Formats: sequence, structure tokens, C-alpha cells
Amino acid sequence: MLASGGCWALAVSQGWADCNGKNLLYAPSSLPRNITGLDLSFNSLVMPRHGTLLMHFPSLHSLNLSGNALLTLSPAVFSNLGALRLLDVSSCSITSLHTDTFKGLESLHTLLLRNNSLQELEVPFFLPLRGLLHLDLRSNVLLSVDASTLQLMEAVPEVQLDGNPWVCDCAAHPLQQWLKRRQAMQVTCASPPELWGQDIAALDSQDLGCQKKQRFPRDVSPGQLTTATHNDTTTVPVGKGGRSWPYLVGFLVTAISISILVALVAKCKLCHKNFVSYHHRPLPETSSIGGNPMEEGLGWDRGSSGWGDSESHPMPNVTSLQAEDDDGFIEDNYIQPSEQLQEEEEEERQSHLSI
Repeated sequence: MLASGGCWALAVSQGWADCNGKNLLYAPSSLPRNITGLDLSFNSLVMPRHGTLLMHFPSLHSLNLSGNALLTLSPAVFSNLGALRLLDVSSCSITSLHTDTFKGLESLHTLLLRNNSLQELEVPFFLPLRGLLHLDLRSNVLLSVDASTLQLMEAVPEVQLDGNPWVCDCAAHPLQQWLKRRQAMQVTCASPPELWGQDIAALDSQDLGCQKKQRFPRDVSPGQLTTATHNDTTTVPVGKGGRSWPYLVGFLVTAISISILVALVAKCKLCHKNFVSYHHRPLPETSSIGGNPMEEGLGWDRGSSGWGDSESHPMPNVTSLQAEDDDGFIEDNYIQPSEQLQEEEEEERQSHLSI
């Protein structure tokens, strides 16, 4: 049965419409709404900037858009095709994929993206594709792929990456490990020249130019990478926080300990200084030894000679000596020994007797 636009619509029981190579700009609106398969390959389809591509065919299970110059796929362009299981967008000159390009395709099993111009793969691109079983990325211009994207592709049983100009340097180490685990896939290097054509999985870290002690990020699960919401996708930090408080506690304990030690050292120095300043001999009191010997000697001389007080020679007394230092302590070089005092008293007696 020939539908409008030159498309062949097969029996409704088969549910398939073939519109291959008809130079169509849009999908024919006259096709049955309940078809499950639609081939629109090698046409000149115009992709809408906003909204969905095929809003009249919600029951599609298979859609072939290969050979159309789509260039870019707008966000949520397939969001109304919730039952879609196979999507072929090969050879469409696609250079990049928006984060929400495949939003709403939770039932998609096969995604064919071969022979395009994709240069990189971003993690959010895979998030809506929870049921994906086959991903074909052959013959693009992929140079490298990060560890997070590879971790998400672990859940896809069949992934095809050959035909890309992979750069085999140390950044390709996660890819080398991933390919090694897959075993059945053979992906070769395109550069540097000395590694051209070699199987990436067969190389080791030294072949890739990595240092021996260089560390690589650990694999993380998709649940740690992102948290999907109904309206947007929010990236969640991979690392664990809240581990800085032990360092803060250690710093505070160290600072307090050092402060206490400084205070103790300062106090010890002060106590030592006070101890040294009071380390003197106390001055002996005259009353404890029965009076001043010099005064007694002077009184005896006066009584024996009969001279009055007016004619006696002035003598230094102990009171005048004590007046010079009344603090109760006396230094060693200030007090003369008792033997020297006795000699002075003897000389005074001799001088009185001669007079």
C-alpha cells in the first residue's frame, strides 16, 4: 500500500512504514498513527529546534533516521517516543549531543551512532538510557573518553568503539583497563606513530607513558555520579566530605599544648629569679649577743681615763653603719669579720691609754 509522500506502508498487522530515500523534509502525516516501525533514512529531514520530531507516532518501536544531515539533535527531541527500542542516527554528521537529547527513552535497547563526527562523550548523555543493551560509536572522531563515562558504559553489554582516532597516552589508561575487562572488543591506537595500529587492551601503563607511581581515579557507580530529577539532572560530588574535622581538632590540641608549655617555662623562670634575689644572709641583731661590743669598749675607756665626752675622739658606731642598709640583709663584702672588729677595738684602747 502506497501512502502519501511515496512511502510504502505495509499491513497494519506488521506495522511498518518505509520512507527511505524520498527526499522528505518532514514525516508524512498520512501514515497510520499506530505503526511501530518507521524508516526515514536518506532524506532531508529538518529537525525542530523546539519540541519533538514525530509527535503523531507514539507507538513506534523502531526508528531509522540514518543518512539525514541532522548535524545536531535538540534537547528532548524524542521525548514523546517512550516505547522506542531501536534508534538509528548513523551517518548524520552529528558533532555533539545535548545532555537531554535522549530524554524520555527509558525503553531504548539499541542506539546506533556510527559514522558521525562526535568528538567527546559526556556523562549526562547516558543517564536517560537505563535499558540500553547495544551502543554503536564506531567511526567517529573520538580521541579519548573519561573514567566516569566508561563506568556508565559498564552496564551496556555491547559497546563498539573501533574506528576512532584514539590517542594512546597516559590519559587513555582508564580506556585500556576498560577494554581489558571487556576482552571481546578490539580497539586500536591512531597516535602516537610508534603505537599506531596496536591493540589498546594489550598495552600497559608504561607503553602509554604513565609513571609507575601515578594514581588513577577509582571506578564509581552511576548512583554516586548523578541524581536524576524530573526536570533536570544534578551532578553529585563523587568524593566524601566531612573528613577535615580531625585535622582541626589536632591543630587546636597542639596549639593549646604549646601555650601551656610556654606558660610553664615563663613561670619557672620567674620563680627562679625570685629565689636568687632572696638568697642572702640575714643581718644579725645586736640584742641577741648581749649588746654592742664597741659601745661597751668606749664606756670602759671613758671610765678609766676620766676624760669627758667632749674631749673624746669621734668614733664610728654601729648605728651609723646600720643606717646605710636597713633592709635586714647584708651582702658579703659589706660586713667585716669579727676578728677585724676586735683588732680595731684593741687599737682604740691603745690610743686612749696613750692619751
